[in-house]
Amino acid sequence: MNELTQAELLERVNTSRIADGNPRVREITARIVSDLFKTIDQFDVQPDEFWAAVDWFSRLGSSGQTGLITAGLGFDRLLDIREDEADRATGRAAGTPRAIEGPLYVPDAPLSRGEVHLDEGSAPRGEAFVMEGRVVDVNGKPLPEAMVEVWHADENGRYSHFAPGLSPFSLRRRILVDEQARYRFRSFLPPGYAIPPASPTSELFEALGRHGNRPAHIHFLVSSRGMRTLTTQVNIPGDTFIDDDFAFATRDGLIVELEPNTAPTGYESLGVKEPFTRVRFDFVMQQAAELSESKPQARMARALD
Repeated sequence: MNELTQAELLERVNTSRIADGNPRVREITARIVSDLFKTIDQFDVQPDEFWAAVDWFSRLGSSGQTGLITAGLGFDRLLDIREDEADRATGRAAGTPRAIEGPLYVPDAPLSRGEVHLDEGSAPRGEAFVMEGRVVDVNGKPLPEAMVEVWHADENGRYSHFAPGLSPFSLRRRILVDEQARYRFRSFLPPGYAIPPASPTSELFEALGRHGNRPAHIHFLVSSRGMRTLTTQVNIPGDTFIDDDFAFATRDGLIVELEPNTAPTGYESLGVKEPFTRVRFDFVMQQAAELSESKPQARMARALD
């Protein structure tokens, strides 16, 4: 009675239960388990290979790099593609393109009104620049209640709260736009960066023969009452990996134009005293179709709400 074939074992795994549980979870889990059973059989996966993979998953979870794997294997972009397709099917394909959030968002960054010096209090770090623009709806109407959350890597490709030695909320701010729905911030042009070496993520990418580099980019989460919360990121032109992002996140319409040698006049409140590089970019938001779409939440918080 206990001598099972592979097919019988799979059937028991997928059908055994003492309560109804969640039908959707049961259905999805059954598909995943069935596909893994088939994979093990088709590729003659050996016990040592299987348990090495289990060890890798354990180390991946402990490292906090699960979000790098989901991005690097295309799952984050896949979800965006599916949402884009749904928007086109329902006539909602408008506004600033969404882009992946990545695993390094931190809520409750310091709040400023209208403008902020992102790297205030630090020594000069790379090429100074100011990014500015407005937050508007798809008809160009200003949204003076909008909030622009911005975060990017430091000059060594590290993010505060995820790398030792960095000040809390370094290079992370929330900007409540002014009465004309304008925002602007001063920082430096961030570099691209690579996944951590000697890590579970790098082990997989080495085995796959892939690089783990991201082009220079800046993250945003933009929200406003009654509007669909926008998660996106812009890319800095000229980066070697702009068309070869390991996370597949580069998108048309999100590669900004640099305006070098911009005169400092009018930017004195940001401490600008010499010519700098400027980026002008307006965030264009859609009307929310339901209340949940307008919650100013990041990916994980939205899923767990």
